[in-house]
Amino acid sequence: MKKVFLFLFTTVMVSATFAQSEKYVKAMEPKVAMLDTSNSADAWKDLGNTFERIAEAEKTQWAPFYYAAFCNVMAGTMFMPQDGSFGDNSAISDPYADKAEGLLNKAEALSKDNSEIYCVRKMIHSLRMMGNAMARFMTEGAKATEALEKAKTLNANNPRIYILEGQDKFYTPEQFGGSKDEAKKLFEKANGIFMVSKPGSSIEPQWGRGQVGYFLSQFK
Repeated sequence: MKKVFLFLFTTVMVSATFAQSEKYVKAMEPKVAMLDTSNSADAWKDLGNTFERIAEAEKTQWAPFYYAAFCNVMAGTMFMPQDGSFGDNSAISDPYADKAEGLLNKAEALSKDNSEIYCVRKMIHSLRMMGNAMARFMTEGAKATEALEKAKTLNANNPRIYILEGQDKFYTPEQFGGSKDEAKKLFEKANGIFMVSKPGSSIEPQWGRGQVGYFLSQFK
């Protein structure tokens, strides 16, 4: 009788876990699909808030914390002045960078040595640098480079590494190490990885295909 009860209890627990997992995936799928279509600061902010709500409901899952961090970086970047001017805009960038870092730390606590997490960590340091480039280039710029190198060490076939490297090369003036030719090669490398890679699930990080397409179109 004891064995029968244990069997029934185990079956119920497995079924409940599966149902919870299925609910979680269904909540995540449409939001993950929006990562390549969001095109405004407010849209990124709203999407980040949605991922954060999912994360708080699913505290053992790293992905929603990661996506919430990513969305906050994107929102902070788009809220920055878009005229290319330099100056101290840290009052705009830092609150988003700080929030993204807190969320990403929660993701990392659940998933150690994750290349995707280090890609977003690079983005956080880049956002902080953008907030006051003249004062922070040496510190935050170095941290961004270090994070991206760590991401590459953990998974050299992560296409987002080469997208981020390509963007840096594309937007940096040549006298400071930028190169459109090198940027093109990096975007082509990312595109090649996308063409042969297949995500393990519908909610794994897949963002970047749209960015690769956009940047490669700039070289035609």
